[in-house]
Amino acid sequence: MPSEDGVRFLLRVRVPKDREADFLARYAALARRIEDGISGHIVHELWQSADDPERWAIVSQFESLEASRAWEQSADHKALTMPLRECWVEAERSSYALRVETRRRKE
Repeated sequence: MPSEDGVRFLLRVRVPKDREADFLARYAALARRIEDGISGHIVHELWQSADDPERWAIVSQFESLEASRAWEQSADHKALTMPLRECWVEAERSSYALRVETRRRKE
């Protein structure tokens, strides 16, 4: 059940060290497109594991499941993500709806 904060997607990938530069260059093309604006998109993040530098996570937040599906099925998405896929040797995708958020109290 999606929350008022929309939906988040987590894509965990393993990128061998010898493909990291290609991966980052290809991700930059995706990031430039995202900066131009995608309907219903809130934020997109690329994380590298502090424990294993070959492990990466791409986190995307959309206003709704419908907005994320529209982007995922678009020609832009396919054109920008296919080159990224050539850089990783494994991937796992999950989607999440926020249920509980806890923050430090303001003093």
